[in-house]
Amino acid sequence: MRLNPGCAECLLSRVEYESRLVTDDDERVREIVAACSDLLAERRTLPAPSPVIASEIHRLAYRMVGARDPYRELKAANNADARAVCRAVRGDLATFRDRALAAVIGNTLDYGSMAHKVTDNFVEFFHREFSAGLTVDDTEAIEALTSRVVYLADNCGEIVFDALLVEYLKRHGSHVTLAVRGAPILNDATLEDAKALGLDRKVDLLTTTSRGVAELGLNLETMPPDLADALDRCTLIIGKGMANYESLSDYTDLPPVAYLMSVKCEPIARHVGIPVGSKIALLRE
Repeated sequence: MRLNPGCAECLLSRVEYESRLVTDDDERVREIVAACSDLLAERRTLPAPSPVIASEIHRLAYRMVGARDPYRELKAANNADARAVCRAVRGDLATFRDRALAAVIGNTLDYGSMAHKVTDNFVEFFHREFSAGLTVDDTEAIEALTSRVVYLADNCGEIVFDALLVEYLKRHGSHVTLAVRGAPILNDATLEDAKALGLDRKVDLLTTTSRGVAELGLNLETMPPDLADALDRCTLIIGKGMANYESLSDYTDLPPVAYLMSVKCEPIARHVGIPVGSKIALLRE
């Protein structure tokens, strides 16, 4: 999926957000946003999936603000909050659909987007959204394909809910490879974050890029060989969140892909063909 004309404002608003996590110098923030805007103007027409271009913008912002991981404290708080919620609700999550829905609800823990706000009361929000269910529910067909899964993770916080789904898959005989970011970018989960939750003891844990490379989604042209091999051998890719959807949705030569996400912006909603705010477990074969 390519950059939409409406994506620029949202992308630059997130650049401002992450800059202000590091500095309260208004002039410096304006300089960073202006430089990122100039780079975006140069790159926006490239024939590349939008996460490739967005990643370059964020890498520039990180260099200019002088921080390797502006979201570090926020990510730790997300994981702690999500673990508390999971302890409260996991007893009610009996089926594959239950845990897939929980993982989709977890996808709303995404900070800095102009088009999306994170709830202040996640326990209450979780129960309300769980009762509402999925807008697109292909979970029965998805579960039938889960003998060998490559699970492309997304944000911290939600990775705690992903762990509940991974736990279900492993208990029912699935082989699971979990792929996280090779370096910090936005509030996405990295190896450090996944290991802090003990996920390296439960799954084959890989990265979507070479170590030290910060990139959103999955760039099929540059992914590490071990992940490419896992994708070649899997029966299902689970892509969490919008960046993974943007990365993979234009490809037709992949294994079946299950997109688990909350649809947070209009360009994605139009591309999928459903309203903003929808929660989906969408299978594309």
